[in-house]
Amino acid sequence: MSTNAQPTTPQIGSVDAQRVEDALSLIAPKWTTWSAQTLAQHGGPMRARDVAARLPFVSEQLVGKRLAQMHADGLVTRAEDRHGAPYQLSALGESLSSVHRALSDWSQTNLSLGKVAGAERVEDAVRRLHLRHSTAVIQVLDAGGPMRFVHIAEEAGLDNSFTRYRLNRLQADGLVARTGPRHGDPYVLTDAGRALGPVYAAAEHWSNPVATRGHSAPPAPVTSVTRTHTGVPLRSDGIRTTAALRRSAAAPSALFSHAPQPQPRVPAAVTAQSAPSRGR
Repeated sequence: MSTNAQPTTPQIGSVDAQRVEDALSLIAPKWTTWSAQTLAQHGGPMRARDVAARLPFVSEQLVGKRLAQMHADGLVTRAEDRHGAPYQLSALGESLSSVHRALSDWSQTNLSLGKVAGAERVEDAVRRLHLRHSTAVIQVLDAGGPMRFVHIAEEAGLDNSFTRYRLNRLQADGLVARTGPRHGDPYVLTDAGRALGPVYAAAEHWSNPVATRGHSAPPAPVTSVTRTHTGVPLRSDGIRTTAALRRSAAAPSALFSHAPQPQPRVPAAVTAQSAPSRGR
């Protein structure tokens, strides 16, 4: 009898939802992934102007602000605390590669984005996933869906109006779908939503200081970070970024490019009538 054990897929319900969201919120600000991957590709200290030179579609001023925030968050370090001093990835920043890889793989398999740069694919995925209580809602649906929104709110311990708002956003982002067109029809996870286990596991593992003890410097804690969201629709920012990429000189292709992959499905039972409500 064969004793070869099959690898297990990380379960959505097994992760700490707040730890996952805190980790994702730390890397969610626009251009964080681009800056981190540029520093990783270079492999050594870089001044803000040198990072900006690798990212011709972003202003030097914006790159400088992003690197300063990454420094405050513990993702990069500086040898000297003075204007113009170079940055390099911290131990925590270096260990981000596993999270980036999980996000990119999930996006490639589950999102229909076309041919976009890998760093943009990662940032798009993070924008869909980092919002407060999104993970808890997805965990509830993974454990007990299909469910009406009032039952989701009860199970997640959230206010009804907030739950409806969060479900509408998750639906617009392709992570949940409604089983019918009526007001009270239940929600279920899409294929993309059900595939989030490895992403959540990677984010939770990265946020745990024990996970990065092999690095030369101690990582900064992640769980204390709290960010808010403006509510600006994801689509507008993504469109502007894609257009900027088309207009710009080519970014380092070995780092930022990925070949397009076949795109996934929303469950067949809910595909026909899963458009998000616009009246609420």
